[in-house]
Amino acid sequence: MGIIEILLIAVAVSMDAFAVSICKGLSVSQIRPSHVLSTGLWFGGFQALMPLVGYFLGSSFAEAVSNVDHWIAFALLGFIGANMIKESFDKDKCDYDPDFSFKTMFVLAVATSIDALAVGVTFAFLNVDIWLAVLLIGVITMVASMLGVKVGNIFGCRYKSKAEFAGGAVLILMGARILIEHTLL
Repeated sequence: MGIIEILLIAVAVSMDAFAVSICKGLSVSQIRPSHVLSTGLWFGGFQALMPLVGYFLGSSFAEAVSNVDHWIAFALLGFIGANMIKESFDKDKCDYDPDFSFKTMFVLAVATSIDALAVGVTFAFLNVDIWLAVLLIGVITMVASMLGVKVGNIFGCRYKSKAEFAGGAVLILMGARILIEHTLL
């Protein structure tokens, strides 16, 4: 997997964190630098950690499923992408909770990075430089989350569903590409 594909996946998995960051920005009337930095570090950190954990979990059984690994990658990315697209149509608006405490941010960081864990399992089946992937996912998510807080504070939830839809579509397309490459080429 090349750097362009890793970048696309990094942007796609960061969209959940971006969407939640928009809500966090909306929840406060006056943004402080600590809000922006905290959100970026929590979400970026967990989005970097989870694919690494997933990669090592997936590596433990990658040999056993090497004949169908492309189908597993397709299924995981397709499922995650479809779920993100489904969530983009939910009528629920942003959660207006202005809490940036350890407990709240921990729960949000874990919740937004579960998809990244599954992506990490997928990486175990592919030829991926995991350290580059983890770095890119973490940095892109950190930046997206920091921007999300600002966007939410300025524009509200206008971009939340669009971000989730776009991220889901990219993951589905990447899964389809992997399947096509392994079955037709």
